Amino acid sequence: MKLDGRRESSNVEDRRGLSGGGKAGLGLGGIALIALVVLLRGGGLGDVLQTVVQSGGLQQVAVSNYEPTPENEALAKFSRQILAFTEDVWSKYFADNGIGSYKAPTLVLYTGTTSTACGTGQAAMGPFYCSADEKLYIDLSFFSSMRQQLGADGDFAYAYVIAHEVGHHVQHVLGTLDQAHSQMARMSKADANRVSVRIELQADFYAGVWAHYEGALFGSLEDGDLQEAINCASVIGDDYLQKKAQGYAVEESFTHGTAAQRMRWLKKGMTTGDIRQGNTFNLSDSQL
Repeated sequence: MKLDGRRESSNVEDRRGLSGGGKAGLGLGGIALIALVVLLRGGGLGDVLQTVVQSGGLQQVAVSNYEPTPENEALAKFSRQILAFTEDVWSKYFADNGIGSYKAPTLVLYTGTTSTACGTGQAAMGPFYCSADEKLYIDLSFFSSMRQQLGADGDFAYAYVIAHEVGHHVQHVLGTLDQAHSQMARMSKADANRVSVRIELQADFYAGVWAHYEGALFGSLEDGDLQEAINCASVIGDDYLQKKAQGYAVEESFTHGTAAQRMRWLKKGMTTGDIRQGNTFNLSDSQL
């Protein structure tokens, strides 16, 4: 990506250097195990948060002498720039299409664990969006995990991760996310998972819409960038991750969609640039 000369967003809370203390006992290894078990059983982010809190969530305390590595600092700058890119695109898109003014989310950079309006956030859960406080949370070590454990690398692959979480914010602003969550609360686990898949695929689509206009309006995309994002989508599908973790996939427990579905909706957003074509909620399972 061409980043030179582009601004950095000011809608950022830097909580790096804050970590767990107080109620400790789980540690990141224990938290990662809880997250894996809950997700494999078909749970979502909310279930992971609740389980971690019930198991003894950690409180934030300052870590003395914290010093980010040069790599971490570069990723922090990159994340601030990508957030600014999404602000520029979505603000213009909302205005041009008569949707209203776009209120940007806040990006929270943290290390290890942090408090959110949705519960205790943990690095082991990866990046996530909390609609209750309109913030997206990222422990920057996730990008290293993407590269080392999944083989998903490249600046635009990382940008796609941020754009996906911003996509959830767009859903929230449009009222889609809250409506879907309300429906899920009244459903069986299996049906709620099917709605969750539609939420996630639409966020992938919105990430693609952002990429469409980022390239068209600002020319920041380079050869190979889009393929990086598509490659990333292919290794974060539920089927791929479950097979990698346990050797087989359980379709009823999917909460984010298959690798093929995630790639398909990301590419559709990139191609069309039209959010009206991203209504995943009106489609049957076979149409996704």
